[in-house]
Amino acid sequence: MMSRADKLIERACRHPGSLTFGELERLAGLFGFHQVRQRGSHRIFKRPGHPYFNFQESGGMAKIAQVRQLLDYAHSQGWLDD
Repeated sequence: MMSRADKLIERACRHPGSLTFGELERLAGLFGFHQVRQRGSHRIFKRPGHPYFNFQESGGMAKIAQVRQLLDYAHSQGWLDD
């Protein structure tokens, strides 16, 4: 049986356009990133020793490019299986 985290990761990989902004925030948290600041609509997520990610909400949904950017980085770090 898959955990909620596994289901979220699988859905993000299969359908990145279906994630809400809150789910993108949770996904970033699963990879150890946390929000360090907010300036207007820009929310900055950071993990020590790794680059930061800048996410913006779009009508309650996550932007597809930003979901893919986070997933691509997670793949490059070996945090996700192929």
